[in-house]
Amino acid sequence: MQVVVDGKVRDIKTVWMSNDVVWLIEQNLLPYEVQFFQAGTVEDVARAIETMVVRGAPAIGATAAYGIALAALKGEPLDEAAKRLKATRPTAYDLFYAIDLMLKEIGKGTPPVKAADDYAARISDMCRRIGENGDEVIRNGDSILTHCNAGALATVDHGTALAPMREAHRNGKRIFVYVDETRPRLQGAKLTAWELSNEGIDYAIIVDNAAGRLMQSGEIDLVIVGADRIAANGDVANKIGTYEKALIARDNSVPFYVAAPTSTIDFSLQDGRSIPIEERSESEVLHISGRRIAPKGAKARNPAFDVTSADLITGIITERGIHKPYELRDLRG
Repeated sequence: MQVVVDGKVRDIKTVWMSNDVVWLIEQNLLPYEVQFFQAGTVEDVARAIETMVVRGAPAIGATAAYGIALAALKGEPLDEAAKRLKATRPTAYDLFYAIDLMLKEIGKGTPPVKAADDYAARISDMCRRIGENGDEVIRNGDSILTHCNAGALATVDHGTALAPMREAHRNGKRIFVYVDETRPRLQGAKLTAWELSNEGIDYAIIVDNAAGRLMQSGEIDLVIVGADRIAANGDVANKIGTYEKALIARDNSVPFYVAAPTSTIDFSLQDGRSIPIEERSESEVLHISGRRIAPKGAKARNPAFDVTSADLITGIITERGIHKPYELRDLRG
């Protein structure tokens, strides 16, 4: 991912490790400024995940992998580090997948930093291939809707939902992207828009409630979103509001695609009813930029994710191809 830092274009990733410190792009400060968060302890890594310094299932997984590497380097109990990190974001399956894989690799004698670097590189490569595979569903002239941020910031590089758009743009296809603002954290307005600007892809930010109108009027050709956890039957947990977009897409005969690496598939869950849904602080709904927008005493609910049933999904784009939801079981192993 190319980012302008201090007036210079730099090619950087969302998360990496150097000199026993985990470095992260501080996403809470985007798009206003590019700064880096330094995590020197497991607790630093855990807090970075909890406070959304880093966000997006694949990026959270890679960050947790580096957290386990930190614990190993410092001689800390790995089971305690794993427990702390797994408690940070319950819905994102890559978090659990990465931690368990790290424990396995370290147990086999793989140097901790190498294991984490290999994991991050693997996720980056998977996302690159998602882009290549997903490019085939995008036609020249298409207008695409995406929800939340599923770009390079949400992975390690390339992205999931944004990866096919990047690939289509680089292949000379003329595309336009409608970006849901994604309340309450505004990941679309802040992060997706920032990434598309850096890439030179045309886009417009829309309020979350506008997607129905645009699909109804024929202004959206397809929808591509990311995923935080996918059940074995193809049910998908993603940012709150995704389910509504899928219903609207079906009602208007608009193809609805999910893009995610196979590390996001939780084969232990038969369907989406068992996916744990994180509920975040009501302050995220009641405040914007630290200023209260609701009446004093008002309460709020803030589920961070919802579940889109497999029957609403046209296809799931992975590094291994494009699959119907019922075909995911064939990818196990």
